[in-house]
Amino acid sequence: MRVLVVAESVFGNTRRVAEEVAGGLADELGATGEVRIADVTEPVEDLDGVDLLVVGGPTHAFAMTRMSTRRSAAEQAGDGAEPAETGLREWLAALPEAPGRAQAAAFDTRVDRPRLPGSAAAGAARRLRRLGYRLVVRPETFRVTGTRGPLREGELDRARAWGAAVARAATAAVGTA
Repeated sequence: MRVLVVAESVFGNTRRVAEEVAGGLADELGATGEVRIADVTEPVEDLDGVDLLVVGGPTHAFAMTRMSTRRSAAEQAGDGAEPAETGLREWLAALPEAPGRAQAAAFDTRVDRPRLPGSAAAGAARRLRRLGYRLVVRPETFRVTGTRGPLREGELDRARAWGAAVARAATAAVGTA
C-alpha cells in the first residue's frame, strides 16, 4: 500500500505529529507499505498509485489556516518569519478528484482549551469526501498547550497509535472492497 502524508506546520508541532503518524503507518504496514511525507508547500503530485492520502494541519481561527492566520502566526513566531503562501486549504483546493478507490484520513493540531469550536481536520475531511475519497477513520485532533506549543504530553505516542489504526482501517477496507 502506497501512503502519502501531507502536512502543514507553522510552529513545527503538526510536522512532528505527521512524522509520528507516518511512523505508525509504516510500523503497521511493514514491508507491504511505502509511506512518504510531503509538505503542503510542495505542489500536488500525480496521486495515481497512492492508495491512502493522510492530510494534517493546524487549526487557526476555528478552521484550516488562511493567509491572514498564517501571517498572524508568522508575526507571533518573530525573528522575521514569513508566512507560507500555501496552506492545507490551498493544497486541498488544488487536489484533483480521487483516483480510483483512493482512501483518506485527516488530522489537526489545536490549542488544548475546553469547548473551543472548529477543526481543520473536519474541514479537510469534508473536502476529501467531496473529491471522492473514502475516509477510513474519523478526523483526529492532537492538542498543543499553547499557540506555539509544545504538544501536550503523550500526543506523539497517540499520533503513532492513530497512524497504525489508520493503516489497519485502510487495509481492512481494501480487503472488503
